[in-house]
Amino acid sequence: MILKFNGFIAALFAAIIIAYFLPQGIEIFPLKTITDIGIGLIFFFYGLKLSPAEFKMGFLNYKVHIVIQLTTFVVFPLLAITLLPFFEAGTGSDLWIALFFLGTLPSTVSSSIVMVSLAKGNLPTAIFNASLSGLIGIIATPLWLSFFMKKSGEFDFGSIILKLFLQIILPLIIGLILQRFWGEFARKNSKQLSLLDKTTIILIVYSSFSASFLSNLFERISILEMTKLGAMVVVLFFAVYYGLGFLSNKLGFNTPDKITAQFCGTKKSLVHGSVMVKVIFGSSASTGLLLLPIMLYHSLQLLLVAWYAERYRKQRIIEIEAEKL
Repeated sequence: MILKFNGFIAALFAAIIIAYFLPQGIEIFPLKTITDIGIGLIFFFYGLKLSPAEFKMGFLNYKVHIVIQLTTFVVFPLLAITLLPFFEAGTGSDLWIALFFLGTLPSTVSSSIVMVSLAKGNLPTAIFNASLSGLIGIIATPLWLSFFMKKSGEFDFGSIILKLFLQIILPLIIGLILQRFWGEFARKNSKQLSLLDKTTIILIVYSSFSASFLSNLFERISILEMTKLGAMVVVLFFAVYYGLGFLSNKLGFNTPDKITAQFCGTKKSLVHGSVMVKVIFGSSASTGLLLLPIMLYHSLQLLLVAWYAERYRKQRIIEIEAEKL
């Protein structure tokens, strides 16, 4: 399978390069205001696009839902905790907090659905889980972080939930309320609206890395430590992907359900990661570092899941043809 050039991933890494050479941009332009508005609009349109009919179709497949949600919000964070011994500073390590932050994030919506569809998996179940994961993550991600950061004095769970409510939940609720009027329009123009998501994320990545470069944060981290972080991101993906494959076989899932479990259960949302960094940590110097694992993981998951999706697609075509005989 020939992988297509991904302009969004290229733009993300271009934003980091620009932030390195022109970090003062965060002082010249009102990026905080722009990204705050962008975040609200992302979840407003998410509420408009959330199809109740498709959501209901996947509701009853409870075994797959339980496996995916437990993997996303319990297994992933616990796996990140098992990697603590590899960090000398333990829970005080910025690198480990960044890796743990990745582990606590919800699944993606759009790419999970696209990949499951390509692989001929259970699409209604994928839609349900991807949508549900984003909603659970609004509470689960800051809750997990509070266990390890509340002692630092920088993490006030109550105020963070209030911020998340104002910037994420409230726009989402407004979108859901107005769905009966504009929902069909939003779903028909989903590709155009996704440009808003991508532009906001690129601006958040730029501003986050600009703050990190201005504070010389990355100069305190060795190449060896960065390589170790990258290796752990790869290990997390394969551990979860093959673990879900093994569990799906043990639970007797059919191939479409196994595809959905593996693809939705391994995904982590760059959109939610970027938003959570912005809302929870504001303009902190460490935001660029916190985004690094999720950016690496996002690139990795797109490449690998696209490859696995093509393999599953060919397998499913053979199975479907065999069923017709």
